[in-house]
Amino acid sequence: MVAKFTSDDEGKRVVDADGEQIGIVETVEGGIPHVDPDPGMTDTIKSKLGWGDSDEETYRLNEQNVESITDDEIRIERF
Repeated sequence: MVAKFTSDDEGKRVVDADGEQIGIVETVEGGIPHVDPDPGMTDTIKSKLGWGDSDEETYRLNEQNVESITDDEIRIERF
């Protein structure tokens, strides 16, 4: 999916393929969403998204990880 992100996506839930929330879109800068991850998100998911172990407050969500976008949420693909 080629995702087109705008400021309208700010505040949307980011969920995994099973519908579990993994974060919220904090901002969209230059068409790239920056996600504030939920504290309980596993290191495995962070690793698959390329978010690593850094202490960043938000992380870039790459469009190749996006399965779908609705009015309420952004769903990432199954890994």
